[in-house]
Amino acid sequence: MKPKPAIRTARQLENPICLPYDTVTAALRQGTIDTEHGLMRFGSNYTFLVSVQHEDVELLAIYKPRIGERPLWDFPDGTLCQREAAAWALADALGWWLVPPTVLREGTRGEGSLQAFIDHDPQRHYFNFEDKHEPQLHYLVVFDAITNNADRKGGHCLLDADDHIWGIDHGLTFNTAHKLRTVIWDYAGEPLPADIVADLEGLCGQLDESQSPAYRALHPLLSRNEIRATQTRVKRLLQAKTYPMPGPGPNRPWPAL
Repeated sequence: MKPKPAIRTARQLENPICLPYDTVTAALRQGTIDTEHGLMRFGSNYTFLVSVQHEDVELLAIYKPRIGERPLWDFPDGTLCQREAAAWALADALGWWLVPPTVLREGTRGEGSLQAFIDHDPQRHYFNFEDKHEPQLHYLVVFDAITNNADRKGGHCLLDADDHIWGIDHGLTFNTAHKLRTVIWDYAGEPLPADIVADLEGLCGQLDESQSPAYRALHPLLSRNEIRATQTRVKRLLQAKTYPMPGPGPNRPWPAL
C-alpha cells in the first residue's frame, strides 16, 4: 500500500492549501458545513460548493444532496450520493488513493455526499495527460472496471499540483448490470501488473467476510446484490488477469469530456 497523498484543497478558491489525507477525512466526517458558495454549473444533478469547518481546519468541499438527484431509469432513485461515498470507501479499502475523501452525511439540504474539493487546473484532464501519468491511470482503469463506472469522462480525471490524479463523479457506479463506459481504453487486453492483481486478491477475500473493513464500509451504502456483483467483477479480472475489453453494448460516455 502506497503512502496516503496530501490533499491540495482550498479554504477559498484563491487560497489553496495542502492538508494530510486523514485530516481532510476527519473534517468531512465531523466538521460543520457552514457556507454554500453556489451551485456548480453543467451538472445533471444539484451540486454545491461549500465550506467545511472542523477545529482549526477550513476547506472547500463538493456537496451533492440526495434531494437534488435526477431520477434515472437504470439506477434506484436517491442512491447516487451513496454510490459516490461507496466509490471512495472501496478505493480506501484497496489503498488506492485515487478518489478524494468522500462521506455520506447530513448537510445544509439534507443527506448527501460530501467530497473534498481538489485544487486543480481545469484545462488539464485525461486527454492531455503525459506518459508519466500512465502508472496512475492503470489503477484508475481497473477501479472503473470493478465499480462498473458508467461515466468516466476525460474531465472526471483531475490533476493536482503534485501530479496526482484524482477520479471524481462516481454516482453512476456499482450497478448489477454491465454499465462500464469510459474514455480510457488504452490498455484493453494488456496484462494486469502484479501489484494490482495482489490488491484485487486481497479485496476479493474481504468481500466474502461480513466483518471485514471493506464489507462494513460498503454495506450501509450498497445493497447485498451490488456488493456481490462487485466481487464477481473482481473475480473475472483475476481470472483474466488483463485489462477489460470494450463491450458488450455502449462503452464510451457522452460527452467524452
